[in-house]
Amino acid sequence: MSPHQGPRLTMVEDLVPQQDELAGWRRHIHSHPELAFAEYKTSGLVAAKLTQWGYEVTRGIGGTGLVAQLRVGDGHRRLGLRADMDALPIQEDTGLPYASTVPGCMHACGHDGHTTMLLGAARHLAETRRFSGTLNLIFQPAEERGFDSGAKAMIADGLFDRFPCDRVFAMHNHPGAPQGNLLMRPGPFLAAGDRVFITITGVGGHAGRPHLAVDPLVAAAAIVMALQTVVSRNVDPNESAVVTVGRLRSGDALNVIPTEAEIGISVRSFSTAVRSLLRERIISLVNATAAGYGTEASIRYVEGYPVVQNDPAAVSFAGQVATELLGSERVELEFPRMMGSEDFAYMLQVCPGALLRIGNGPSDGGRGLHNPRYDFHDDNLSVGAAFWSRLTEQFLV
Repeated sequence: MSPHQGPRLTMVEDLVPQQDELAGWRRHIHSHPELAFAEYKTSGLVAAKLTQWGYEVTRGIGGTGLVAQLRVGDGHRRLGLRADMDALPIQEDTGLPYASTVPGCMHACGHDGHTTMLLGAARHLAETRRFSGTLNLIFQPAEERGFDSGAKAMIADGLFDRFPCDRVFAMHNHPGAPQGNLLMRPGPFLAAGDRVFITITGVGGHAGRPHLAVDPLVAAAAIVMALQTVVSRNVDPNESAVVTVGRLRSGDALNVIPTEAEIGISVRSFSTAVRSLLRERIISLVNATAAGYGTEASIRYVEGYPVVQNDPAAVSFAGQVATELLGSERVELEFPRMMGSEDFAYMLQVCPGALLRIGNGPSDGGRGLHNPRYDFHDDNLSVGAAFWSRLTEQFLV
């Protein structure tokens, strides 16, 4: 992958005149969010625009996913650019005039912005056609699902067999980093994410006669505390891992010892060995602790997204494109690893490429990802669209 040395390349200034229109598209999508595998209106809007601009659009890939293909010139290289479309089951609390009109559903992770940035690039590239090769724009459903997600479904539906790519790239916004800065890292970037669902079963009874019952809540509480040692006393301190108990539910009445207690765990890691160790220790510790309190444990361990493994050559190329577009002061090539997870990891297992992050500005006041007050920064629309356009021009030569 070498920088393009031919005709003029896209600059951010080329997309700025479209900023208001892009913001209108983004805000419309924001107002009409759709959950995983239900992105019918969003994918319909995307498909209509892409068809209008001359792309060959194939819908229904992995459910509500679609691919828009544009061939220009006689180049043999093939590039994939991916954006996710789904929202989250969160009640919006922004008070914005374009806030979600769907109760309990919100674009709280910026996928409305991701989709719009790629749409902006799609129109610009269709108009300028300053590349030679095949461009595959991948609009993916269900990134937020956590398991059996949109990327996995699209791949199972033949995504890269039907639309081969030499490299595939994606971008996610990053609250807390300066708006418009591009952040990337070669190698492991985002963690693998697993989920564990545990039911502790005892014997229910009267709160005043605990000796006649077997209390699952006490056992569950002991398990929660014991789980705090899994990382600190089992994982090499030079490795990174997180075990977070996000759910503990049991009982309704204060005078009743419940029959069951539920525990939900999120498990994050960066290496295959650590991932296996965490699974082994969690299952062993839960079973042993439950038995020690006279209860039984039922464990459902769900393997989620793999590690986002960025191809070093792809990161180097993207970094060079970003630096030429924005200047070195706005590009970070060794951004720290993060414990979040992303199902773009499945695509990277099949096709080399890279996930990038784009700064979304301050996240003060609780306005971080997956927060009811979150909103994507509209100024990123022209920056992201320009980056995708320029990356395409420099890759497809």
